[in-house]
Amino acid sequence: MRMRRGSTDFVLFLTVLMLLSIGLVMVFSASSYFAGDPEGPFKDPFHFFKRQLVGALLGIVAMWFMMNYDYWKLKRWVGLMLAGSFAALFAVLIFGEEYLGAKRWLDLGFTSFQPSELVKLCVITYVAYGLSRKKELVQRFIPGLMPFLLVAGGAALLILAQPDLGTAATLLGTVFVLMFAAGARGGHLTALGGAGVAGVVAAIFLEPYRMRRFMAFMDPNADPKGAGWNIINALMSLASGGLLGEGLGQGRHSKYLFLPERHTDFIFAAIGEELGFIGGCLIILLFVLLAWRGYRIAITCPDTFGSLLAAGLVTGIVLQAFVNIGVVTGTLPVTGITLPFVSFGSTSLIFSLMGVGIILNISRYTSSR
Repeated sequence: MRMRRGSTDFVLFLTVLMLLSIGLVMVFSASSYFAGDPEGPFKDPFHFFKRQLVGALLGIVAMWFMMNYDYWKLKRWVGLMLAGSFAALFAVLIFGEEYLGAKRWLDLGFTSFQPSELVKLCVITYVAYGLSRKKELVQRFIPGLMPFLLVAGGAALLILAQPDLGTAATLLGTVFVLMFAAGARGGHLTALGGAGVAGVVAAIFLEPYRMRRFMAFMDPNADPKGAGWNIINALMSLASGGLLGEGLGQGRHSKYLFLPERHTDFIFAAIGEELGFIGGCLIILLFVLLAWRGYRIAITCPDTFGSLLAAGLVTGIVLQAFVNIGVVTGTLPVTGITLPFVSFGSTSLIFSLMGVGIILNISRYTSSR
């Protein structure tokens, strides 16, 4: 039985707005130097900031809409959402524009669209809905878990073909947490976890560029001007920031282009350089706060679908942040994955804020216990 609609989780809402605000400032700071180069392709120091601002405004509208759109109604659209997202994944492999050896974006003329961000939202919604309907079968592998593994695995393989190992692994990790939350047996989860680790290892060893990245992760100085360049300069950026940082807009590694992808994948290194250890800790603290409020909503939600949906959405965001920060700090091998709400990227921003809107919607129906 549905509970009476209450107030939105203000702490979660404020946390996301803080991350979004920091992201806008840091995208401008990290990108203004090379974007404003009069001999470069953009010739406008505000180029990336303006695009990020538009994405943030659209994302806020999407978040507001999902906050007020009853999450139960998402059940009506699960099949259509899933079919559309898979069609977009196939389309990007055929028609996608290539950047740095990867086909992850569809050129829509006025903007670029990254289908993997849509797929994450749709797969999480589908798995949460399916597991909530099969509560009595969750502890049985073939009738209970297999259908969702096939869908999530198919999506992960299409994402891996782009190639994008980081997003594929994050999606599968999120589905794994959903199955745990739904009450899957420990033996099944152990087997799935082992298979997932084996799959990641195989993906690394079967692809030469991933193998080079893994070897650089083990010893960056073995190839300092090649595969180790990203890790070395990210760590140097973090180290040069010290406790309080060089100051906003004063990051030398960002300004002199030593730090690669400074406004996207490695923006946390730019934060560490300009805002210091305290700034980096603030970002981590905000994601911890987001995780606490999100899982609290999932635990106190009165129905299984809402509970699993909230758990899946918050896991997807937090796991992506963990991977991004792990890469920048040299804790994980380099993979192209952005920091939610902070890194440049309109598609990621819009769908992440849409996911938060769904979580905030669910928070209106949670119990006080």
